[in-house]
Amino acid sequence: MNLQTEFLKRPTKQKTLEITAYIGSDPARFAELIKLVLSGEDPVNKYAAWHISHYMEENPQLLDPHLKPMVENLGKGERCDSVIRSTLSALAKIASIPVDLQGPVLQYSFDILLDSKKMVSIQVHAMQVVFNISKNEPDLLQELKMVIEERMPHGTTGYKARGRRILGEIRKLLSRDQR
Repeated sequence: MNLQTEFLKRPTKQKTLEITAYIGSDPARFAELIKLVLSGEDPVNKYAAWHISHYMEENPQLLDPHLKPMVENLGKGERCDSVIRSTLSALAKIASIPVDLQGPVLQYSFDILLDSKKMVSIQVHAMQVVFNISKNEPDLLQELKMVIEERMPHGTTGYKARGRRILGEIRKLLSRDQR
């Protein structure tokens, strides 16, 4: 199957299932998918990025060798929102982002949180990424708490829901640290 050709066609649920089955747990095929995400070629990169979420549930280890290029791709100027959303969604589901990537990921995610023009779906994934990285860093948790509290009154229902959940988790972690 030629993934690039498939992603140029109008996506359907059946086609998505076929592509997912084709890639399966094959690292080489997954690498081809990542290459298309990073290509910047629209609409191929958007559809390829969307497929990443299918692998985070069953085969999250497939993303591990591609984390660095994915993070670097976030910092490359104007990326389409679907690629940003899918990348941040994947990063939010990773148990532990490697230490050498945490700084750039934190900076990028905080920048997203502070950008009121970014889509809410992107902001909530960025919020989750910052929280996941900051769990053992009380100062970062305090900073995230301030950003969420400042933005919540003007946020959408989705932003407020994720914000409330993360604020609750932050309170638990900070109270545990004070004991």
